[in-house]
Amino acid sequence: MSRILLAEDDPRIASFVEKGLRAAGYATMLAIDGDTALIMARSGGFDLLVLDLGLPRRDGFEVLAQLRSEGVTTPVVVLTARDSVTDTVSALEGGANDYMTKPFQFAELLARIRLRVRDEGPTTPTPQLSHRGLVLDLHTRRAHTGADVVDLTAREFSLLEVFLRHPGQVLSREQLLGHVWGMGFDPASNVVDVYIRALRRKVGGERIETVRGAGYRLP
Repeated sequence: MSRILLAEDDPRIASFVEKGLRAAGYATMLAIDGDTALIMARSGGFDLLVLDLGLPRRDGFEVLAQLRSEGVTTPVVVLTARDSVTDTVSALEGGANDYMTKPFQFAELLARIRLRVRDEGPTTPTPQLSHRGLVLDLHTRRAHTGADVVDLTAREFSLLEVFLRHPGQVLSREQLLGHVWGMGFDPASNVVDVYIRALRRKVGGERIETVRGAGYRLP
């Protein structure tokens, strides 16, 4: 299991990202200030660092510069509220592998993390999720139902992945919105229902069950 260090001082964002990463199969640890992040990242026990630039005590730029000066090569995805081109360039030139601006969609952050962990890590068998004849390939981002191969959009893939990681569990619309569309999405939107219908058409209507008044589940 890949281990990810999350350096983030905003409790709401930290909780949101940690829950999503754990649901995606990663082990996570949290650092809420720059000094702690630096100490933990130096240990070499992590496969990737998600680093907020606005950390207290020592900001993300300092943490990144110190790690790279010490020869720590752990991949770093910078996560920040700063959106200027100068900050982006500074982070990338300082040794960051990728850069995301808040507010963000968790599905995109997860895709970037997977890319970096896969690129830097050893070659492993293609990971798959499966349940009752439905298989999701996490690298090709395609679903398989028996002999049929199903192409998915990015949102359909993320939605199906959430279901396959929680088979039998009732997932509310709010939970699905948080996992797939991110924190800032309008909770009154019917986007979840629209994508559920699209998924049913592709993988079979019987595979995703409506639980009236509660949400959906993969039975």
